[in-house]
Amino acid sequence: MRIVDIREKTFSIASPIANAYIDFSKMTCSVVAVVTDVVHDGKPVVGYGFNSNGRYGAGGLLRERFLPRLAEAKPESLINEAGDNLDPFRIWSAMMTNEKPGGHGERSVAVGTVDMAVWDAVAKIAGVPLWKHLADTYRGGVADERVWVYAAGGYYYPGKDLTALQDEMRSYRDRGYQVVKMKIGGASLDEDLRRIEAVIEVVGSGANLAVDVNGRFDIDSAIKYGEALKPYGLFWYEEVGDPLDYALQAELSKHYELPMATGENLFSHQDARNLIRFGGMRPDRDWLQFDCALSYGLVEYLRTLDMLKAHGWSTRRVVPHGGHQMSLNIAAGLHLGGNESYPDVFKPFCGFADGIAVEDGYVKLPQVPGIGFETKAELFKVMSTVTA
Repeated sequence: MRIVDIREKTFSIASPIANAYIDFSKMTCSVVAVVTDVVHDGKPVVGYGFNSNGRYGAGGLLRERFLPRLAEAKPESLINEAGDNLDPFRIWSAMMTNEKPGGHGERSVAVGTVDMAVWDAVAKIAGVPLWKHLADTYRGGVADERVWVYAAGGYYYPGKDLTALQDEMRSYRDRGYQVVKMKIGGASLDEDLRRIEAVIEVVGSGANLAVDVNGRFDIDSAIKYGEALKPYGLFWYEEVGDPLDYALQAELSKHYELPMATGENLFSHQDARNLIRFGGMRPDRDWLQFDCALSYGLVEYLRTLDMLKAHGWSTRRVVPHGGHQMSLNIAAGLHLGGNESYPDVFKPFCGFADGIAVEDGYVKLPQVPGIGFETKAELFKVMSTVTA
């Protein structure tokens, strides 16, 4: 068996929404298709992948560095020892040939996008859902039958008043989500507190609301907001300062004793390790949000999970950013704590399988080979154009 072709295409996911740091008016997304010579049901097996929102498409890096390396590699060097499937680890190593250590920025997005497509193809060739393949390989065959998810939204939007914010959050609750998340830090503290109180009126308790700063605050602002937030008993206080400012995170932990979350903009197991070593994160209450699609893919993510175990962290404290089906499969197969969900934004690269509803904050996974993109019609219609 062999890889026949790898194709990529850039799509727009632009929208007028904004968080405290950026708007999404020019946001793009890369989609990759890994075409194999394995034939199932009369068609070649194709693995698909895409990068998570918040980072732009990586088409330039894919075309200039990573895809040429795979094209130049000997086909047999990219398959497993048994010769019956692709080997994600060998493929990852081929992509990273001649890459210096460090610099875990946009290249991690490019590699993670291909890695997702490879794992999709691996599970399809094996004829099982990816979550089952991961559970069988790494967790003794035991997978979570359902995964906890929360609804992320609450973006700043032109003309969006408190009533519109409440309507949005009410729609998430109506769709089965228990915990919701909103953006803060892009308005004054007083205005953000009014927004928080308006949402709590809908969700019933601060314990059902997480807030996300998207890295906007310096330490003084972080502490000031934290003091104001304490009375609400929020689910978590997220990415308060720059993701690489571990000293800020550590200092904030001395002032804000309630749960915090961060990690979505750390793109390697080394950066994740520095957060654990120096960021003051507390394994009994805080949450880690590393996103495999932005951080070199599942091959690297497995290294991150091994690192966390070595430092005494449970995988149940990991709730990936991104709201995509890849992380959902990882959460079920590798026993993570849950997964983010975007019910309404970043379409069609959001949401999970059609016909599987969120119930009491949990969602089940489809029983189809691969990641399950084919079970989401709007998304797969777009992804399939890459190979058309």
